[in-house]
Amino acid sequence: MAFSSKKPGEKRPAGRPPDEARLREAALAHLAKFATTEAGLARVLGNRVRRWARAAEAEGQDVALPMAEGLAAAQRVAAAMVSLGAVDDQGFAEARARRLARSGRSRRAMAAHLASKGIDSEDAQAAMAQAPPEAEAALALCRRRRIGPFARAEADAALRTKWLGMLARAGFSRAVAQAALDTPPEEAEAHIIALKR
Repeated sequence: MAFSSKKPGEKRPAGRPPDEARLREAALAHLAKFATTEAGLARVLGNRVRRWARAAEAEGQDVALPMAEGLAAAQRVAAAMVSLGAVDDQGFAEARARRLARSGRSRRAMAAHLASKGIDSEDAQAAMAQAPPEAEAALALCRRRRIGPFARAEADAALRTKWLGMLARAGFSRAVAQAALDTPPEEAEAHIIALKR
């Protein structure tokens, strides 16, 4: 077992600025572990460049030009990964939309999540069209929260209003929320089983 000669609290030297070859290796290592979008990969690589710049600046190095070159290289590497097929924004969006629907996310919440990952609105809309219906996502949320058809006790008017509010805050329309709460338990369970397939 090799021991590090670095003392506790001692910072690692910044080293040389990340070039395109090192960023490409970092991109491949990241893609081996995580699914991502082009924008997400560019963000990860850009963060690597910015971490180097902070460490180099603390050492007194001039980082303006190497940082600009590194950030440009990060964008090029991310675009190259797309052209190689290692990054597929549309495939990522479709898989993520299915997963979000299964976990009980509304279309509105899905759109916000996909936008935060760098998916444009057209690709997001196409992905959400492939996802399970919003009514089934509402049932998945009901099951997770044990409300509506999955509640252990009968609901009075006040509790039902509270449940409607919970579904509304999750982004579901009133019609979808009411339909989910009115679904018979056996039918709701069948929808959940179908959703998991």
